[in-house]
Amino acid sequence: MGVFSRMNDIVQANLNALLDKAEDPKKVIRLIVQEMEETLVELRAIAARNLAAKKDLQRKIERLNLQALEWQSKAEMALGKEREDLAKLALTEKHKLEQQALQLAAELQQAEEALEQLQQDSVRLQEKLSEARTKQKTLLMREESVAARLKVKVSNDTHKVEQVMQRFDHYEHRVEQLEAQLEAYDLTAGQPGLHAQFAQLEADEKMQAELDALKQKLHKKVA
Repeated sequence: MGVFSRMNDIVQANLNALLDKAEDPKKVIRLIVQEMEETLVELRAIAARNLAAKKDLQRKIERLNLQALEWQSKAEMALGKEREDLAKLALTEKHKLEQQALQLAAELQQAEEALEQLQQDSVRLQEKLSEARTKQKTLLMREESVAARLKVKVSNDTHKVEQVMQRFDHYEHRVEQLEAQLEAYDLTAGQPGLHAQFAQLEADEKMQAELDALKQKLHKKVA
């Protein structure tokens, strides 16, 4: 595909339509930007060659015009010397040079028109390239934004899961405590408490002391 055909396709392309149809818009816009940059480089190279050719044509035309003027002078000199035959030959050479200059002037005009068209095409392509680069930046920013939002969402979801698990562990611990209290109650059910047992022991000891004292008293009376 020629550079001008590619450039026309690129300039006429609707970037939004291309991106809407693409499965991977970021990849598509990257390829479009690359194609535009390469085409722009080729256009500049062609413009440089045409500019060089234009300058070369201008130099040739100037040289032919100078030579034509010289033959004009020679024809006038020949007529001054009454050498009409030489004057005719000089004018013939002059006309040949003028004809060559006219042909080169036509080529020069074509070169100038081509350069003007290249300049216009380069401007259009540069504008399209700027648009594509803007689209590329927008896509990258959107991708980064979505990635950041997704990261936050995942982080929030993970935090929520951790909170649920913590609450579950808390409730599980409370249930275990209740179960332990129930087991302790079952083990001690029907048995007096520790304080009650010591109180009973002290009461029994006091009762035994009173009983011993009463026995001694009765024994003394009998004796």
